[in-house]
Amino acid sequence: MEDKRNIQIIEWEHLDKKKFYVFGVCMTMMIRVSVYPFTLIRTRLQVQKGKSLYNGTFDAFVKILRAEGAAGLYRGFLVNTFTLISGQCYVTTYELTRKYTSRYTNSNTIKSVVAGGSASLVAQSITVPIDVVSQHLMMQRKGETMGRFKVQAHEGRRFPVFGQTRDIIAQIFKADGLRGFYRGYVASLLTYIPNSAVWWPFYHFYAEQLSSLTPKDCPHLLLQAISGPMAAATASTLTNPMDVIRARVQVEGKSSIILTFKQLLAEEGPWGLTKGLSARIISATPSTIVIVVGYETLKKLSLRPELVDSRHW
Repeated sequence: MEDKRNIQIIEWEHLDKKKFYVFGVCMTMMIRVSVYPFTLIRTRLQVQKGKSLYNGTFDAFVKILRAEGAAGLYRGFLVNTFTLISGQCYVTTYELTRKYTSRYTNSNTIKSVVAGGSASLVAQSITVPIDVVSQHLMMQRKGETMGRFKVQAHEGRRFPVFGQTRDIIAQIFKADGLRGFYRGYVASLLTYIPNSAVWWPFYHFYAEQLSSLTPKDCPHLLLQAISGPMAAATASTLTNPMDVIRARVQVEGKSSIILTFKQLLAEEGPWGLTKGLSARIISATPSTIVIVVGYETLKKLSLRPELVDSRHW
């Protein structure tokens, strides 16, 4: 008889792949719509000098909404939706790497660290060019810009967003060539590989700890929904300094991570490395809850029939 406290991890071979990918894309799109405004706010907070424009997450939200309307909170969103591809690549790489690593170790922590880091490496290779373009679009304020490039006015056109995207792509290519679309690639890897490698082990750790503290009949999905944001907050706090540097390298066109780090410390001190952290955690919390609930539910719905009734959820 299975101990109800034991949260079983559903592995790749147990999944119905068709359901997994279709529901995965829909779930990811809903998440992007809900948290994108905070992603934009986080990026602007990280790029601004000191508190020249915004005093914090809530202040930025109010000011952007007043000055640019709701559309201002979704600048660059259309381009950013292409990261749906990298999201599916991330999940596939994670699950397959866990399966491969299990041949050599039974340690869930090791499997989570290796799979999380590998998945992030693959995903970032696809995501960085998309991020570079979308972040420059995020920097476009009404009539001015916070970044290196400024889009032309396209109010008279039917679909101005396409014209703005084309402007940014052309300016990046003219200034930096193809390399410009991978500006900050190393900084992104140094941010997201550790973030992913840290998130998964902490997620399973928090779930196990909560399971040991709660009644046996407590739904595992509830414990996982709580563990996800806790792991996200932990990973975000540990990797935020590198995330600030990544944003500045990509938006301001800097070429050196070390020089960017030194300049940030000289201008704003150690607290500069915490910029955008609250917005990052706020954006990560709802998205992580949805990801965990959706991801775990999807995996459970895809279980082989003989396993469904034998486990406590």
